[in-house]
Amino acid sequence: MGSSSAWKVLRGLSAFCALAQAQSQTPSPSSSAASSSASAQFTIPASANSAPAVIPYVKDPQAVDAQTVCPGYTALNVQKTEAGLTALLSLAGKPCNVYGTDIELLNLTVEYQTTDRLHVEIVPTYLGPQNATQYVLPASVVAKPVVEQANVKSDLDFSWTNEPSFGFEVKRKSTNDTLFTTKGKKIVYENQFIEFGSPLPENYNVYGLGESIHSFRLGNNYTKTFYAADAGAIVDGNIYGTHPFYLETRYFTTGPDGKPVLVTGNVTDTKSNYTSYSHGVYSRNAHGQDILLRPEGITWHPIGGSIDLYFFSGPTQPKVTTSYLKAVGLPALQQYWTFGFHQCRWGYKSWQELEEVVGNYTAFGIPMETIWTDIDWMNRYRDFENEPTGFGDAESRAFLERLHASGRHYVPIIDSAIYIPNPELESDAYPVFERGNNTGSFLKNPDGSLYIGDVWPGYTVFPDWLSEGAEDWWVEEFLRYHHITPFDGAWIDMSEISSFCVGSCGSNNLTLNPVHPPFALPGEPSNLVLEYPEGFNVTNKTEAAAISASQASFSSAHPATSTSSPTDYLRTTPTPGVRDVNYPPYVINNVQGALGRAAISPNATHADGTLEYEMHNLWGFGILKATYAALSAVFPGKRPFIIGRSQYAGAGAYAGHWGGDNWSNWPSMIFSIPQALQMSLSGIPMFGADTCGFAYNTDMELCNRWMQLSAFFPFYRNHNILSAISQEAYRWESVAEASKTAMAIRYQLLPYIYTLFYHAHTEGETVMRALSWEFPNDPSLAAADRQFLLGPSILVIPVLEPLATTVDGVFPGLIEGTEKWYDWQNKTAVPVPTVKNTTIEAPLGHIPVYVRGGSILPLQQAKLTTTESRNTPWDILVALDKDGKASGDLYLDDGVSVKPNATLTAEFTVTGRKLSTVLNHGGWVETNSLRNVTIWGVQNAANGTVKLNGNAVPRQNVQFDQAKQTLVVSGFNASAWAGDGWTLQW
Repeated sequence: MGSSSAWKVLRGLSAFCALAQAQSQTPSPSSSAASSSASAQFTIPASANSAPAVIPYVKDPQAVDAQTVCPGYTALNVQKTEAGLTALLSLAGKPCNVYGTDIELLNLTVEYQTTDRLHVEIVPTYLGPQNATQYVLPASVVAKPVVEQANVKSDLDFSWTNEPSFGFEVKRKSTNDTLFTTKGKKIVYENQFIEFGSPLPENYNVYGLGESIHSFRLGNNYTKTFYAADAGAIVDGNIYGTHPFYLETRYFTTGPDGKPVLVTGNVTDTKSNYTSYSHGVYSRNAHGQDILLRPEGITWHPIGGSIDLYFFSGPTQPKVTTSYLKAVGLPALQQYWTFGFHQCRWGYKSWQELEEVVGNYTAFGIPMETIWTDIDWMNRYRDFENEPTGFGDAESRAFLERLHASGRHYVPIIDSAIYIPNPELESDAYPVFERGNNTGSFLKNPDGSLYIGDVWPGYTVFPDWLSEGAEDWWVEEFLRYHHITPFDGAWIDMSEISSFCVGSCGSNNLTLNPVHPPFALPGEPSNLVLEYPEGFNVTNKTEAAAISASQASFSSAHPATSTSSPTDYLRTTPTPGVRDVNYPPYVINNVQGALGRAAISPNATHADGTLEYEMHNLWGFGILKATYAALSAVFPGKRPFIIGRSQYAGAGAYAGHWGGDNWSNWPSMIFSIPQALQMSLSGIPMFGADTCGFAYNTDMELCNRWMQLSAFFPFYRNHNILSAISQEAYRWESVAEASKTAMAIRYQLLPYIYTLFYHAHTEGETVMRALSWEFPNDPSLAAADRQFLLGPSILVIPVLEPLATTVDGVFPGLIEGTEKWYDWQNKTAVPVPTVKNTTIEAPLGHIPVYVRGGSILPLQQAKLTTTESRNTPWDILVALDKDGKASGDLYLDDGVSVKPNATLTAEFTVTGRKLSTVLNHGGWVETNSLRNVTIWGVQNAANGTVKLNGNAVPRQNVQFDQAKQTLVVSGFNASAWAGDGWTLQW
């Protein structure tokens, strides 16, 4: 959960009504409003979350095309520098003031910052009174890459022109290919609107621009809007995160002169040899914005900020991703236990119920690492206070002592808003608020009063992460709460940031607190009943039908995003030198309509005077950084474990992410794969979806397939909504067995997964991978997002539709003879199919998993917890490639420390029928023995003679299956992890 979005979508709130007052004010609720709560709490009327209807630019027939009325700029005083050049840009004609006030003078800076990173920045020349409202994102808020070396040699080439107005171009020298150009288009730069863009090749391959529920390849008829929204997993809408970075891949053939020739359009000639080149573009602008992907190219429309572009030359996806993540922040290395299975739901009512759930997982023999609680644990939905009934303070410590003794963990939800007590009720005191208020930690209205919105507990205030006291206060509250309830991590929710009313609706209404939200909670009398029959999803036979249904549902729930008569819409016009931040003249395609609907008003004010208009997309990033500091104080020297909802570029250095409020249906499961790949590309590898679905009732078949799919996502958690049926893995026999089957593979692979995260943390490598990244020269894989790789070695081909017993999948390189794949289940090589997209048997309870030839995987045994699994013997699995070679590695430490004082790395290689290991000891002593080495793809075993370090291995320790071409060698001991390494020859 914890958002209201799913329920707002399901129920449909009242139609929007006109709002005459300024956005920071809301009229007092009508005393005649009926309460839908079982208690006597006052219910805020639905009209409190209403705002004037606005029509987005991309849907507005009256929208003005800035290119037709704006003059562009002229470059003057161009000067070369050690890193590039600088220039002054002067408005080339009469100001157009189309969606704001034109800024007449701009500074251009071009920097070759590294060999593969080029920076192009355009900012107002004078940020004094004239342009005081033009917010340029400071490095103290979001990392700003700088020049690392002067006079670098780069494959990127920057050029510029003044004909017909200033434009610039970035080309790749090695291919003579234009990667980005504004030449021929005007740059528009106003105080509430910026426009720039570039043409792209026909049917381009662009990925990223997260976060969205969309196919992996973004396509050329898509508007990506960045405005963090509590909107659930809405297809194609703006949801929780903002990652203004994209990767583009282009395919080339070799021309008669030996030079690369760009292939445009759909690539259908599969017999040609292709070479791909990838590059990346990062636009460091956190304002609300639309990014228009159209057949002719890409265009940015931010409603503030600056042009702050970074180009990454690649030329491969791994190199682009590494360079990008080094610029914004490398992903955090998670604690080892976080890779176990997690169980949660909105509806666990007591510590006793949690203990029963944990006990049931144990009784059914299903691994379960961490138990979570949604908002049920809170005293009247207030952060840092346990609900006395069921979640008493004394009981919490006793339960968690038993839980921790079993090797398991506990993570509570932490909401982003803080309850403000009723000043007339002494019993309503809330020290958490008082301490925060005393340190000036909360957002204000423009007049300096507290900004008071509405979230789960009632009228609430919101931390101001730009204030001096907020982070210290937040840290102190975590320390206080951990002393009472020794949790192990934090789950940050509602951080877009969400509010259930428009403006500071609680300012004049605090004496009504605590109030009920302006919608019915699950299980209350007026709530929609969600008791669909098992197998209901089967009626949604196609993805398109389900998507259409969800979009129709959303449109009915959010009338402001629908289209009616143009006269119904609020339109504002620019006033020279003045900004309308609540209703800007340019309207982005926000799923909630007006910017202040279901969110903090844009004119809410931070301690330094910055408006929320500038910071909205960064609020969730701020709470993640503050929570990282808090958990660092709670657990000194240990890696904080945080799962957060809203994020910005670089957030992966602090936290993981879950996919938010999805639905218990097949499309939600399908879209979890491209969403995960999008997060991987964005530098947040610790990602997972609400397995089996959050809203609606799941069913046996869906949960069976989804539990198996999510077993191969880095973050693996089952979670659903209050009043839906229980969906723990043991609720159905088939789901329990399917879960155990998939988890057995996952838990064996934990050392491999942990090593992948080590490489992500130190080198910026991806964990979940698209087929097109690992096989970059195969254009047929450019849009593949129904299967994926976990690291370079594990291929997962899940069943994603009901009633299926087979699945179509691709084994990259197998038909071409460049790759070899092995079936994890039957431990044999996959036969070469007759067609590339081949049919695979996949009865219910089986997920097709394959090992890539050329891989070496250190494995441990599956147990009920990661602690138990880490204390089991080792196996080493070698899957030989077509040439009889393989490689792999392993990283070990204590799995907890930020700076481990003991590590071990191992490198494994096979060449010439010889496995060699190289051990690099950093103080780590591995006490678990090596049980066996299994080698797949052995043509023969040299008459059974196998040598360990040159000495013959006893025949009873050698097993060779000629039919399966499998060699198993056993009889090792703990000394396998001592010394500098060893060899095995056959």
